[in-house]
Amino acid sequence: MTLHLDYLTLFPEMFGYLHTSILKRAHLSGLITSAVHNMREHATNKHRTVDDKPFGGGVGMVLKPDIAHLALQHLALPTHARILLMTPQGRTFDQAFAKELAKETHLVFLCGHYEGIDERVHQHLVTDEVSIGDYVLTGGELPALSITDAVVRLMPGAVGKAASPQEDSFYHGLLDYPHYTRPASYNGWDVPEILMNGNHAEIEKWRRREALKRTFERRPDLLETAELSASDRKYLAELSAERL
Repeated sequence: MTLHLDYLTLFPEMFGYLHTSILKRAHLSGLITSAVHNMREHATNKHRTVDDKPFGGGVGMVLKPDIAHLALQHLALPTHARILLMTPQGRTFDQAFAKELAKETHLVFLCGHYEGIDERVHQHLVTDEVSIGDYVLTGGELPALSITDAVVRLMPGAVGKAASPQEDSFYHGLLDYPHYTRPASYNGWDVPEILMNGNHAEIEKWRRREALKRTFERRPDLLETAELSASDRKYLAELSAERL
């Protein structure tokens, strides 16, 4: 399955990241194809105007609805394409959402800039409104690239080692366990002995417990929906009792 990605933006130069690292390999292997489109090309006056002052007054400039509409029409999208508008008002992007989007074959990212995008674009032209967190960025380009990275690495064959994405933070609802590499001792900082004893069953048990502990301490909210076994719940109860 090939995933095609379209990006509608006023700053196409920001999308060089699409051709680096894992995304570059995904392109070369045919897992994904992508195209970046400058919305300014659809401006209809000599000044190539894409935004205007908001009705009712206020600061900033608003992307015009006709610009977004013409840009989308130019793509001649298939009916199954999902059109994602990057906006702080959207559904919060998380690993579950990434898994959902990784099953698609055509994604379109509409990247606003300035003060925002005319509300009629929200209402009539997009299938999804997406936010990457409770903060404000200058435009939607960085969120679009972040979502792309998270989605593509979940596609079979995108990451060198097939199991790697399944070991990432959030994949099973937990934060990741600690990672160590050589040298085993540096500057008085030692790698946990259990990781060097060759007992893979014990190592996996240690990693699971460390992931649970890290999640319990840093993001306990994730435990409400994480995939937990009976032994996981018992260990979490022990951690909770230690705090009393």
